[in-house]
Amino acid sequence: MTPVSRRNMLVCVGAGLLATANRTEAMGPQDAPNKNRSVDGDDREGVDWANGLTITVDQKQGDIVGRDDKAIQAAVDYVARLGSGTVKIGPGVYRLRNAIHLPSRIHLQGCGSDSILTKIPSQEVQLVEDSDWYDQEITLAGTADFRVGDGIALMGKNPHHGGAQVIKRTLVARTGNRFKLNEGLRENLWVSQKPKCTSLFPLLTSENCSDVLIENLCLDGNLESNANFNGNYGGNIFLQDCNRFTIRNVESRNYNGDGISFQICHDVHVEKCHVHGNQGNGLHPGSGSQRPIMRGNLLENNNIGLFWCWGVKQGIAEQNRMHGNRSQGMSIGHNDTDNVMRDNEITDSGKVGVLFRDDSRGNDFWANRNVLENNRIINSGDENGIAINILGNTKDVVVARNTIRETRAAGKRQGIHIAQAVERLTLNENVIEGFDEPIVDDRKS
Repeated sequence: MTPVSRRNMLVCVGAGLLATANRTEAMGPQDAPNKNRSVDGDDREGVDWANGLTITVDQKQGDIVGRDDKAIQAAVDYVARLGSGTVKIGPGVYRLRNAIHLPSRIHLQGCGSDSILTKIPSQEVQLVEDSDWYDQEITLAGTADFRVGDGIALMGKNPHHGGAQVIKRTLVARTGNRFKLNEGLRENLWVSQKPKCTSLFPLLTSENCSDVLIENLCLDGNLESNANFNGNYGGNIFLQDCNRFTIRNVESRNYNGDGISFQICHDVHVEKCHVHGNQGNGLHPGSGSQRPIMRGNLLENNNIGLFWCWGVKQGIAEQNRMHGNRSQGMSIGHNDTDNVMRDNEITDSGKVGVLFRDDSRGNDFWANRNVLENNRIINSGDENGIAINILGNTKDVVVARNTIRETRAAGKRQGIHIAQAVERLTLNENVIEGFDEPIVDDRKS
């Protein structure tokens, strides 16, 4: 046997590595677009198809002609059956008697402000017969204008503990005032608790879906003719348990509730939307939502411009304008941690520019480890208004390089208020002008 020298061994190893590298280069990323294929069950397919399925809805001509939720939902369901695609909504006012239910992998696109979705006036009627939790029907009093196909919200008190309950369903059949529901109740609705049926629903909604784009639409909630619908259940857009939704260039206005609300939804992006004139919150990143990005939106004349709900984490709110909101421009609180709020303009807020809420109900429910930087907060509240109010036992917050200004009379206004129990707050390079008291720090009292 010929002995193998160290030098010969290294030459052989080097040649092998070079051959491997050449083979790796041959199958490298530069050739990937030509080699990717659509494979059954692969939901991360990398093929960039030149043309996808597109269904048009129009009031005069299109694949589906109509002016209500049934026409739009028919297009959405057709696309959903085939896996993915685009629904384009033409110009006009589309009057909805039920929400548009969005499935996964759909692109819903309008013609900007020319494509208006609105809803019918709400009505409510008492239930006149008991329904148990396993029932799939209700019986209504009176002869209100409820129709098969209508979206409804059943509201009442739980007969066992008295808590409020809201059940969203669709009416799918009827005999007189007796209606069948699309799903079972799963809650007891007993006449003793005076339950009612209301024609309240979101305009666009989705549950347990992912990878959806909504853009270039106008959503009008017809506030003057509708009762209030809590933002934990409704809004012009309401999402529940969804992932990777993008809402872009949407006008969301005049809902008696929230403009856009999403609950336990992750990686939701809201970009360049105009959310205004809503009775509740403009944007409501809801309970448990992770990594929301809200960028470049105009949020005005809502109750609260941007409301961080419970347990919202690792989110970004940047380059938004929040103007003339009746309570706060922005509010953050219950276990909302590790978020960044930067480069926003918050003006003419009714009470407080930015509120860090107090929540002492748990061991540590405060809005900890958040960053508020490079914002412009102008003219907050009445003569006792506060630009930034940091309450409770909030900890490890950074407030840096903000311009905090009052251009009206100083009155009794405060630039930054810091509650007594706040810990490890960093204030750095903020410009605070025009206040009676630039900083009120209760920790020093």
